[in-house]
Amino acid sequence: MRVGLTGGIGSGKSAVSARLAERGAVVIDSDVLAREVVAKGTDGLAEVVAAFGSGVLTAAGELDRPAVGKIVFGDDAARRKLEAIIHPRVRARAAEIEDQADADAIVVHDIPLLVETGQADRFDVVLVVDVPVEVQLRRLTTQRGMDAAEAEQRIASQASREDRLAVADVVVDNSGSLADLDRRVDEVWNTFTDRSGHGPDTKR
Repeated sequence: MRVGLTGGIGSGKSAVSARLAERGAVVIDSDVLAREVVAKGTDGLAEVVAAFGSGVLTAAGELDRPAVGKIVFGDDAARRKLEAIIHPRVRARAAEIEDQADADAIVVHDIPLLVETGQADRFDVVLVVDVPVEVQLRRLTTQRGMDAAEAEQRIASQASREDRLAVADVVVDNSGSLADLDRRVDEVWNTFTDRSGHGPDTKR
């Protein structure tokens, strides 16, 4: 069973991902893979340097993420060029990991930009972690130290809440307490295990 997990910045998607992993899901984190495919010594990093110049490297020869961010932020053509290097490699690596999973595994693909990259139809179930925008803003300013303008900009750069909910098969409301979240993830996990053909407790 293939699950696409997404949610806006500050929604607590990582908390849901971690809880699904605790319950037995095979979690494939696209952010982790995106770092791996441009790690030092990879052909992905070589291609990024060929596209954007040696200024995207640190003194240690690793990708300088802030430098890359400055190049692509607000420049759609540059961002698409970078995505054309990274995204195919991430998807190929994710497919390799999925192929190694047990046949009856519940495989969760944690993809922040699932909606933005048009991947909703690739999964059996799309799970969206949802909170109101004001909750996102509060978390980004209090927990991540962003100022309000930066937080608003980061939220605006992603798909809208409405666009995410439009593709959702399952919604996890994460605007309450952690105890509320645990209860909701238990409910979701039980529906997943029922659908995938094994009992709710076999993967605990």
